[in-house]
Amino acid sequence: MPAMLPLLLLSLPLAATAPAADPYAPLAYLADHCWAGEMKGGKDVDTHCFSWVYDRKFLRDEHLVKGEGHADYVGETLYYFDSADGKLKYLYIENKGGSSAGAVELAENALVFPPTEFQAGGKTQTYRSRWTRRGDEGYDAVTEFKQPDGGWGGGWNVSMRRQAAP
Repeated sequence: MPAMLPLLLLSLPLAATAPAADPYAPLAYLADHCWAGEMKGGKDVDTHCFSWVYDRKFLRDEHLVKGEGHADYVGETLYYFDSADGKLKYLYIENKGGSSAGAVELAENALVFPPTEFQAGGKTQTYRSRWTRRGDEGYDAVTEFKQPDGGWGGGWNVSMRRQAAP
């Protein structure tokens, strides 16, 4: 028995940090589909296309906002499981040089993106989002910004719909 003790001790940290289930399960319905919704009363269209990366070790979201009177807004999010703290996280980058990073939580049929900071051009803005799933056909995305008075608002609501396969 004493000869087996070091092997048992070596296996404990791995067992303690291994996720019990697929950490990407809350995001899986998004994968291999594009989703689109109207913004600004139909003047802009927000499209997100999700795809697995490196044999389902990461999930990529390629994001495009097309509309009247402005250049296309392009961004990309990479979702990853941080096995050190057991959380699903993301890194967002966009074509104007901005970025943000944060966590993703699951709450009542919704993906919750707790407050985090978007930085661009030497400035920061705190925001939060919530994507509430509507079956397999869509989700409602609500994004809010922290206001100077400490409240939340000034964001957008987009009803995303799954798009036909290209």
